[in-house]
Amino acid sequence: MRRRRVARRILVVAGVAALGLGTVAMTVDPSASDAQRAANPANGRELYVSGCSSCHGLDARGINGRAPNLRGVGEIAADFFLRTGRMPLAAPHDIPVRAHSSYSAAEQADMVAYIGTFGGPAIPTVDAARGSVTRGMATFTENCAGCHQVVARGGLVTPNTAAPSLAHDVKPIDVAEAVRVGPYVMPRFSQSQLTQAQVDDLARYVQHIQHLSNPGGWGIGNIGPIPEGLVLWGLGLGVLVIAARLVGEGTSS
Repeated sequence: MRRRRVARRILVVAGVAALGLGTVAMTVDPSASDAQRAANPANGRELYVSGCSSCHGLDARGINGRAPNLRGVGEIAADFFLRTGRMPLAAPHDIPVRAHSSYSAAEQADMVAYIGTFGGPAIPTVDAARGSVTRGMATFTENCAGCHQVVARGGLVTPNTAAPSLAHDVKPIDVAEAVRVGPYVMPRFSQSQLTQAQVDDLARYVQHIQHLSNPGGWGIGNIGPIPEGLVLWGLGLGVLVIAARLVGEGTSS
């Protein structure tokens, strides 16, 4: 009888513990994470007011000499600048460059939804798997290489601005949004200028150049034969100088 009572108590305690663990598990259920919840434009406005309104204005109509009007830019522009960390800027006249975002994925979604309430293009779709590396290279060479170089390592546009490198951590959606938004000094390409198929090709090419192989050894940035030749000449001249010095020291002795 005593054993039965002890067994019953153990079962009761185990049942209570299991119920408590089940409640905790429901509380921290990963399926209910912030990343999966619906975007909240109201929270997005609060984040906008605290982080963006000093430059873009409380009504998002922009402030002359500080920042542009955001009404009508759409979710596409908000997503691109927030997700890639180009906004917010530390100072109004800083150049927007890729950085770690100041906001979580959920906060970004809320702010994008808020800017989207003012109208404008939605976040585009892109499928790099449908694209062609060959066609993408041709399109990139014709429309993008003048600033980014053919292997997308970036380059100077004007004395004070530079086209960023696309060789690391650039996603297909980054390519699709940049093409349609035209961030900073980059031109904006409409559907009539670059079709959806061409955007898929560009995304595929940019993904390709991020994983180039170097069967010959050191890639030297994959920017062509000129730097490779300069390095070779430099090494060759260095060897000749050392050899001449050794010969001179041997002769003098």
